[in-house]
Amino acid sequence: MDLEYFLELFLGGLVKGSIYALIALGYTMVYGIIELINFAHGEIYMLGAYTALIVASVLTVLGFPHLAIVIMAGLAAVIWASAYGFTVEKVAYKPLRKAPRLSPLISAIGMSIFLQNYVLLAQTDKFLPFPELIPEFDFWEPYSHIIGSPSLVILISTVVIMLLLTYIIKYTTMGKAMRATAQDRTMAMLVGISVNKVISFTFVIGSSLAAIGGVLVASQMGQINFYIGFMAGIKAFTAAVLGGIGSIPGAVLGGLVLGMTESLATGYISSDYEDVFAFALLVLILIFRPAGLLGRNTTQKV
Repeated sequence: MDLEYFLELFLGGLVKGSIYALIALGYTMVYGIIELINFAHGEIYMLGAYTALIVASVLTVLGFPHLAIVIMAGLAAVIWASAYGFTVEKVAYKPLRKAPRLSPLISAIGMSIFLQNYVLLAQTDKFLPFPELIPEFDFWEPYSHIIGSPSLVILISTVVIMLLLTYIIKYTTMGKAMRATAQDRTMAMLVGISVNKVISFTFVIGSSLAAIGGVLVASQMGQINFYIGFMAGIKAFTAAVLGGIGSIPGAVLGGLVLGMTESLATGYISSDYEDVFAFALLVLILIFRPAGLLGRNTTQKV
């Protein structure tokens, strides 16, 4: 019984950590390219969930089959969230690239507040029911008491997305351009890389990952509201810093460590202090590893 309880907590932590990792990748990719903390990233996660809700509701009324609803709602969420990510970069961040570093940070916080209130006014401040896009699978019923089908889909989706992202960054032309831009933006421009396209692509990819996370979590939780992106964004940012901001493997590791810590601590100690455990872990690790678990300490030349 104790082993089964541990497995339940362990797998629950993996699921939670996978979601944190998906969102944290958006933070760390943007920071790696332009050294900006995109505090509006959590709201992109929220917009993806709302887009999927609207599309799924319309298609359900029109009588579309369940599989078509899932695919079309997911695609719509990714496309719409990517469009928002692209637009936010052009409107709020691109004009401030040469400004003092505090200016784009304030712009990011302002964009986060704007998107929250935009959805609040366009929708409602109340929680809305979200359709069960991922049903319980019959073949998985013997194991559903340990981990449900929605959680299983989240884990599998996260692994597939991570592998695909790794392939894009390591082996594609755009991925190589992203790595070159992250290493030295000026030299990348000198060798003919379009830095503006690379930055826009980074925002689009990060927004797509956040949208997928929003749809998966909303389907599992069964409800959403305009504020869900704030706490998810804070936790994902914590995971990115924990793993080493700017490091893609670090974002994944940080998300998993954070999710596992929350799950095991709340399961064996108390669920009232879930956020305390998360941020206490962050402080503890940063004391001994100021750059994060996989981050690199940079020396500043004077």
